[in-house]
Amino acid sequence: MAASTSPLDLSLALVMGPSSAGQWLTILPVAIGLGCGAVLMMLRHSTRAHPFIAIPGLALMVLVDLLLLGRVVLYGPVTMMMGRWLPPFGIAFTVDLTGALLALAAAIVALAGSIYALGDISQSGRRYGFYPFLMVLMAGVSGAFLTGDIFNLYVWFEVLLISSFGLLILGSEREQIDGALKYAVLNLIGTTLFLVAVGYLYAIFGTLNMADIATKAGELRETAPLMTLGALFVFAFGMKAAAFPVNFWLPASYHTPRIVVSALFAGLLTKVGVYALLRVMVMLLPVEREALSLVIAIAAALTMVLGAMGALAQSDIRRFLGFVVVSGIGYMLAGAAIAGTAGLSAAIFYALHSIVLMTALYLLAGEAARRGGSYRLESLSGLWAAAPAFAGLSLALFFAGSGLPPFSGFWPKAMLVKASLDIGAWWLAGAILLSGFLTTIAFGRLFLLAYWRPAPVVASKGGEAAIQPAAPRASLSAMLPILTLTALIVWFGLFPEPLIDLSQRAAIGLADPAAYLQSVFPVGGQP
Repeated sequence: MAASTSPLDLSLALVMGPSSAGQWLTILPVAIGLGCGAVLMMLRHSTRAHPFIAIPGLALMVLVDLLLLGRVVLYGPVTMMMGRWLPPFGIAFTVDLTGALLALAAAIVALAGSIYALGDISQSGRRYGFYPFLMVLMAGVSGAFLTGDIFNLYVWFEVLLISSFGLLILGSEREQIDGALKYAVLNLIGTTLFLVAVGYLYAIFGTLNMADIATKAGELRETAPLMTLGALFVFAFGMKAAAFPVNFWLPASYHTPRIVVSALFAGLLTKVGVYALLRVMVMLLPVEREALSLVIAIAAALTMVLGAMGALAQSDIRRFLGFVVVSGIGYMLAGAAIAGTAGLSAAIFYALHSIVLMTALYLLAGEAARRGGSYRLESLSGLWAAAPAFAGLSLALFFAGSGLPPFSGFWPKAMLVKASLDIGAWWLAGAILLSGFLTTIAFGRLFLLAYWRPAPVVASKGGEAAIQPAAPRASLSAMLPILTLTALIVWFGLFPEPLIDLSQRAAIGLADPAAYLQSVFPVGGQP
């Protein structure tokens, strides 16, 4: 029989039109991270050149994320299909306002960390691969924020976890190995639960495309065990985000690596867990999120209050900040529990604030330890007298961490309290206020002991004299990132309207994903 000569209609399976510049922006942050990481690995014997590749690479990532955010703000969510396959069969990168905002914030703090690392990471640390690991970490974080495929969300989690293991043990000190073990075991358990949930989801829906899952969820809700699936996702992402009762791994491990590594972890990793919970439970499984809202709210209240109480009990600044990170997760979970535009916008605003603030606080702690000679509060004193300008900068960040005006931390907490009262959850509003009060006391204690307390007085031949902490000359690589991040915190505290507006628009896009679905499945049949 003669072979058919009729042409194949490829439009039934493939995207036939060329990809636009806006679509290419969706994958460039990931490509930059992986590309720069590969180049740095090839130059592993020329580690002095690493910063001169990584820092421009991260600056380019910031620029691309900024352009991507502008594209999404102007035109709505944007989708690019890998391999030109039509959805839902191809792997999708779909970016909405929530993903674009978080990706930009992540790139900014990574750039700040790479500059700080010029003074914090020794030549030995570069040989161990700090900058390659950092670029791969950012590829994983960016991929998690920008993907539209739930299995690839798991894959990007794995990418950032693998690179974070390398960063955590940079230096191979005994304390680092101990912290890495705790970090690895708990995160691997969380990752396994996530993978089990993804397999369960695929068995139910027969697809991994997030837009396709959101479309089919309503049809399958009466026959499929979606509540069990939702509970699995909440527990897995809660473990990733260090929420109560599986939050103990974070303060047990974040104090062990180099301070710049701790700063990047505190700013980025737990926020990926919160983002995944918002994406899956709000956009894909909203009915199940509503049914589990009380459980999430209780976990949020306990996370924020116990985190603040843990911070009060610490005598090491790094451990103190670890509990502050945990407490902050509770505020974002509270927004997820309240949901609606009010709750989700507060959660997104707080996530953006926390990414910048926690990175800045850890970098500040590194500079305070350099000036005072220790991270231990019993060994730190007199920083105000030794470095008044640095102490004033510290006080601004402490106010922001406490949620006091006029800094960026005040607005999302106020939004959460109002949203809680609006739905009658007075106990949740009380937990938010109590946690803020305890955190304020904890930061006040830190400032009084390390900064305001006079330096110890010792006897000498000429009489008694105070031993002031050394005030070494501040390096530009240390102070520039701290000043820049602090400026952002102050700016969004004094002028919060643009960020509130963007957060509200992002929340609307999560709660009503019509524009997201239209981006993946346009009326014309092609993205």
